[in-house]
Formats: sequence, C-alpha cells, structure tokens
Amino acid sequence: MSESSSDGGKWLDAHYDPVAGLFSFSSCVDLADLSGDGESRLVVGDLGSGSSGMKLKVYRGTALLSESTLLDLPSGLVAFFMDLHEPRVPAVAVASGPCVYVYKNLRPYFKFTLPGLEVNTLEQDVWQQAREGQIDPLTLKEMLESIRKKADVPLSVRSLRFLSLETNDMDEFVQLHKQQPIRRQTVITCIGTLKKSTADEDGVSCLVIGTESSDVYVLDPEAFIILSKMTLPAPPTMMDVTGQFDVEFRITVACRNGNIYILRRESDKPKYCVELASHPVGLVRVGKNVVVGCSDESLQGFTQKGKKLWQTILPAPITTMAAMDLPTRGFQAVLVGLANCEVQLYRDKNLLSTIKTPDVITSICFGRYGREDGTLIMTTKGGGLMVKILKRTAAFADRDSAPGPPLAQSVRLNVPKKTKLYVDQTLRERENGVAMHRAFQMDLSRMRLAAAKAYVKALESSLSPVSSSLSEPLKMNAVVQGLGPSFKLTLNVQNTAACRPVMDLAISFLYDESLYRMKHPYMRIPLLVPGLVYPVQTFVECTSDKGISDIIKVFVLHEGKSCPLLTAHINMPVSEGLMLN
Repeated sequence: MSESSSDGGKWLDAHYDPVAGLFSFSSCVDLADLSGDGESRLVVGDLGSGSSGMKLKVYRGTALLSESTLLDLPSGLVAFFMDLHEPRVPAVAVASGPCVYVYKNLRPYFKFTLPGLEVNTLEQDVWQQAREGQIDPLTLKEMLESIRKKADVPLSVRSLRFLSLETNDMDEFVQLHKQQPIRRQTVITCIGTLKKSTADEDGVSCLVIGTESSDVYVLDPEAFIILSKMTLPAPPTMMDVTGQFDVEFRITVACRNGNIYILRRESDKPKYCVELASHPVGLVRVGKNVVVGCSDESLQGFTQKGKKLWQTILPAPITTMAAMDLPTRGFQAVLVGLANCEVQLYRDKNLLSTIKTPDVITSICFGRYGREDGTLIMTTKGGGLMVKILKRTAAFADRDSAPGPPLAQSVRLNVPKKTKLYVDQTLRERENGVAMHRAFQMDLSRMRLAAAKAYVKALESSLSPVSSSLSEPLKMNAVVQGLGPSFKLTLNVQNTAACRPVMDLAISFLYDESLYRMKHPYMRIPLLVPGLVYPVQTFVECTSDKGISDIIKVFVLHEGKSCPLLTAHINMPVSEGLMLN
C-alpha cells in the first residue's frame, strides 16, 4: 500500500488491477454487507462485451467471491433491505431489460417483470389479416407504415423489426411470427431505492424504477406489487431518491429531453422542472441540493425546487459522477470522473482535490468496503479495478478556483434592523432632497475652487516644476547640499515623453550677484532619452557675511531662444560657515 502523490497524499493506493475485466458504470456498482459479518462487499453488474458475458460479480477485498450470469445488459444495481428478518442481510436488485432480478444470499430470489404496454388495435387487426392470409407481406408493410405515421400508440418491436427488413426476408418473417400474439414491452432505464417508513440505515426500502415508456414505478419490497405510478414527459436516464414512501419523498429525475423533473408524493406528475442548456450526464444529491453534470463540460448546483445556485466549468468532458459521504466527519462532496484521466472532488463549486488515474474512469463508488469507511472504488475504460483508501489525517480545505465572485461573497451579511433614527433620516432626505442637493453642489464647487487655487500657487512657486509644453514634456527637481559658504546644486532633469528624445537644451541661472557667485551660470544639457534621469551639477558660493539667503531661479530653454520651457525657484539655505565667522 502506497501514498498517492497526485492529490497531496490524501489517498492510499490499496489495489490496482489493470486486467480485472470489469466493464461497468456507476449505476451498476454498489457496496453492501451481504453476509452480515460487518464486512462490506463490492457488487458489480459487469457489461461484458455488450452482447455476451454479462455477469453479476461480487468482490471481497481484492478477490472475486462469486459471479452469476445475467440474461441481458444491466441498466442499474442497488442493494436494499426487503424485510425485517434476522440476520439483517440486504438483497441485491439488478435491473436488466424489462425485468428486475432480486438476489438474496448471492442466490436468485425473485424476478419482477414490468407490466405490458397497450398494443395498437389497428396493428392487431393488420397482423390478424396476415395470419388469415388476406394480405401479402408488401401490403402488410404499407399498412404498418401508415399506422406508424398516424397512430398515437407506438408500434410493437415485432412490427418495427418487420419494417426494417428487405423484401426477400419479409415472407419468412411473417410465417415465423404471425401465430404469436403481439406484445409491447418496455425496458428499465434506471433504478433506485426509497425508504418505506423509517430513515434508518437498515430500514426496509422500496424499489423505484424508471422505464423507457416515461413511467416511474414504486414497488413494494416484499410482495413486489406496484405501490405508485408516476408519468414523465420523456424517458428517464438517471434518478436520485430521498425521503420515506409513507411520509414524504422526492424523486429527482434527469430525462432524455435534457430536462430535470422533481416528483413528490402527492402528485403523479412532475412538481418542478429544470431546463438545462445541454443534456445531463450525471446526477448526485449532496445534502438538500442536487449537483448535475452536463455534456457542455459544466457542473451545476440546484435546490430541491430547481433554483440554480452555482455553475463551474470543468477542464474535460464528464464520464461519471458519484457522491462522497463521510458521516463520521460530517463531510459531503461530489466525485467527478473526467475524460482527461482525472477524478476531481468538488464541494459546491470549490475544487478540493484532484486524483490522477492511469486510464479514463467509467464508474465510481465511495463508501465502506471491508472494514474501511473511506474507500474509493473505480473501474476504468480498459476494464481495470482501482481501490483507494482515504487517509484518516486527510483534510480538505475549500479553495475557490473557479472564476467569478470569491467564496466570501456568498456569505450573507448580518444586516441590522432599521432603527427609528434611520427612518427619520430617510424621511428628512425625502422632504429636503432639493435643498440637500444644492448644498452638496455648493460644497463640491468650493472644494474644486480650493484645489484650483492650490494648483496655481504651486505652479507660481514652482514647488513641483513640470513642463506645460506638450511638444517638450520635461520634469525637474533640485537638491542643495552643503553647509556653506559653498553649496553643491544638483538638478535632476527627466524627459517624460513616451518615445521621442529631446535635444539642444540649456540651463540658465538668475541670482543676486551681491549674495552668490556661480562658476557656470549657463550650461548645456545633453540629449535626453525618454525615461532616464540626467543629473546636472554646479557649485554656488555665498559671498555675503550678513547671514541672509535668497532665491535662485532656474530656466530650462532651447539654445538660441529666450522663452523657457521650464522654470524653478530654489530657496537657498543660510550659510552657516559665514555666520560662525
């Protein structure tokens, strides 16, 4: 047993058999304590090759315990308690074709067959005429095609098969089947369980089956009679059942028309309908919400009444889905198998963990296997069997990786109730709205005027010298160093243009010659590359011994021109050297 590193070490790799020969879907996999010894077994409805080799297989640990041959492809499998007899051992119900095969103690126990459907009377009359030799096969074909186009009741499988034959094979088909009565039989598309009267884990459960004829049946667990029948607008493909039959229940059904319908106890028709943008490929209940995987690579959450809560986009198409429920930790999430050989774990729209797999996963089942509560069992597209065990120290933290608003935004704010002060303030604003707006506009105008005056003052005093010329955008600041009587004056000049250099510039100083003396009162500036800061340095000597200071004006201009591009005023400090003398 080794740790899985692809998901941060949360799972232990217990077993992997790439040639187990298991071909199944999540609806045909279940975990149950079939012997009453406290160890859960893995029950799988194996699809075989699709046309042969269909079997019911039971695993204990990593070994195959038993297998039974199935007559048709299994469409669903559930383990349920059908009585209160001791020892408390669940039965296994396998939906295959039009029948439900019930196994108890790993042996065949009961077979339930769906009731036949209504047969078209016109179709019966036509076959009666063919039986009596009144019409030939070509006339029979024409009459059946006319009935198929106009009749409300669909044709039987025999008639549909006859219409698909070539002309040479029609006579032989008619001679072979004309003496047999016409039957129209539906098949089971999905199966689930519904607690009868108590919500206990080992409580007696009813079988709930969906059929190709768009009907949902609830069967009695002991007599296997139909307790309730509900009708849907389209054939169901997946279902989730919650509640108790004798109290209240909800059946959430995904149908072939791309919609989700919610059935309740008091009605034989859907109570709510959810219209999806694409067809559903997975349906899982988490708490009171329903999580639906769609063929457009999206995962969506809905309430029990069909209100959409959230949606997240997946990196690949969905192959299978299953619920992950850990009652001991109070943890519920959804396992999603993807076509890119990954299994992702979601709680709401938040991705909690990702498991890398060697092959595409076709079925997922999570629960108690053996004596381990947190066991993840998966089958692959190539027929492999994979078993992982959740580490007892594993912790899943929500991380909102999906685009959109953050997770904290969905938390409702604790808004306090409206106080009397709030109501009075609201009434005052309604009554004096015009006067309050005028006062606000007056204050805003005053603020704008004060900001404009401050800006003009800054320009006049050159506190932040910036060139106002659009053709020569320049910026400059000055630094004075020294205690006196000699000062070092550094001017940092910068070209703020985007891509155009500036050339042929010069700097000129204007100062009181009775107070200061400069070695270079006029200097040339080299070519200014955009974005770079060019320091221009010179020395200023204070010649006065009176301890006073003055302003030195700096002008940046083009050579040969008298109009400055940039002006700055430098407040020179008092010369401390002369004051000490």
